[in-house]
Amino acid sequence: MYAYCLFCETEKCDFVAHAVKQVYNCEAISPKQIQHTWDKGQYVNREHKLLPGYVFVYSEEEILQPQEMRIRLDRIIRCMRDTSMEYRLHGADEEFALMILRKGGIIGKTEVIETDGRFAITDETFRGVPVEILKVDRRNKRMKIEMRFAGNRVQTWVEYEIVS
Repeated sequence: MYAYCLFCETEKCDFVAHAVKQVYNCEAISPKQIQHTWDKGQYVNREHKLLPGYVFVYSEEEILQPQEMRIRLDRIIRCMRDTSMEYRLHGADEEFALMILRKGGIIGKTEVIETDGRFAITDETFRGVPVEILKVDRRNKRMKIEMRFAGNRVQTWVEYEIVS
């Protein structure tokens, strides 16, 4: 399985994923996270973009010119390259993309452990990916993280669950 990543207009990720599936006949996912949101006096589960602007593309065969997707399809800003400057993802970037695929594009709460007031992510989704916890919102059980992906620093909020 080959994995690639497109960077697109933030609010058009689902549009781009659908277009890639239709035109290139391969899997495309705009990853999401289920978050518990307070709405009208009760908590409800809602999908939120895990990485706004990112669409992962998966193919059984190598896509020789993935940057052509940007030319053929609207709303794509660029085809991401990994740290080795290749379009195909490798190493930790590829592992992360394949984990998103295995989870069907949707992750739940991120598992963390807390020791002496400090948090460490133990969730398999982020295994092998350099992640730094920037801010913790204990009241809403969310944390702002920064991760390295395809040579970039990407920040996002994730819900967490403390495990023993």
